[in-house]
Amino acid sequence: MRFLVDQNLSPLLAAGLREAGHDAVHTIDLGLERAGDTDVLHRARGDERILVSADTDFGGLLAESGAASPSVLLIRRSADRSADRLLRVVLANLPTVEDALAEGAIVVFDAERVRVRRLPLL
Repeated sequence: MRFLVDQNLSPLLAAGLREAGHDAVHTIDLGLERAGDTDVLHRARGDERILVSADTDFGGLLAESGAASPSVLLIRRSADRSADRLLRVVLANLPTVEDALAEGAIVVFDAERVRVRRLPLL
């Protein structure tokens, strides 16, 4: 899968995803470390990447626009946000949400569950 890891998560998460066989870049790799949410979202859409973030604003931006892409993988409410732990969570749950992400969805990983909302949001 192709991922764009947002600036609010460690570049080590992107590196771990690459090591696991995915095509992953971090906003720093693209010169977007200070970019606004709209710019990051547009870049993910243009590059056909799934945006991985801890920023809940992306759901609102997708709802406002009615867009069917890009998919967003939102990591929420984790006391331990180390790159190693987040990588384990993403890789362990990715098989169950892979199809939804490929078709267009916001997928939320939180402490208790995984939630999927298909795009476009109405």
